[in-house]
Amino acid sequence: MVQDPDRAPRPQFRRVLLKISGEILAGNDRLGLDPKRLDEVAGEIQSVHDLGVQVGVVIGGGNIFRGMMAEAGGMDRVNADIMGMLATVINALAMQDVLERRGLFTRVMSAIKMEQVAEPYIRRRAVRHLEKGRVVIMAAGTGNPYFTTDTAAALRAVEIGAQAIVKGTKVDGVFSSDPMKDPDAKLFNRLTYMEVLNKGLKVMDSTAVSLAMENDLPVLVFNLNIPGNLRRVVTGEPIGTLVGEA
Repeated sequence: MVQDPDRAPRPQFRRVLLKISGEILAGNDRLGLDPKRLDEVAGEIQSVHDLGVQVGVVIGGGNIFRGMMAEAGGMDRVNADIMGMLATVINALAMQDVLERRGLFTRVMSAIKMEQVAEPYIRRRAVRHLEKGRVVIMAAGTGNPYFTTDTAAALRAVEIGAQAIVKGTKVDGVFSSDPMKDPDAKLFNRLTYMEVLNKGLKVMDSTAVSLAMENDLPVLVFNLNIPGNLRRVVTGEPIGTLVGEA
């Protein structure tokens, strides 16, 4: 059956920044990379790329190394954060490999110079790659310690002119408490930036939320473990939690 092009879902955004945690790539394990999960996430990215949406990606590194845990064990914070940034490069290269095996053109751009494996992050070059239809995976955070990949995602989204941050998680959106631990946790369909900050909700860290608020950049939080959800978010279906202006 041929789908009527006039009735096909239309993307609500021309360009988005997808933020995912490293833990999502580990699948059921807490550490490492699960090839099956990598391919599933790549399929989600491909589904929105096929709609003509320009996609930038920022991936955390918690499935390989968590700087905060290392710091708690006595490691110097700066060294720990640098190691965490390098972990995001590993994840970015893994995602690049899977996307390219699916036929998508990609670029990994690193905030830490390592020309043998990734391009240096340059804003204008990143935008040009997106305009040419390439998926741009932005690695190594901001290139500075003391900043999370959430903050890196918000910063990169503003820099490349993304119309939204779409944050893929393991749960259905933003809850009043941890839904994995509290069966009475309430799902919020919509929140303002100030509500997130005042309630201390675990959407993104406060620096990232403040940066999004200052630039009127909506943040859509959804469950990336449900097949098709990224496409649903991008085409405007009311799933997950929208964080934006009042």
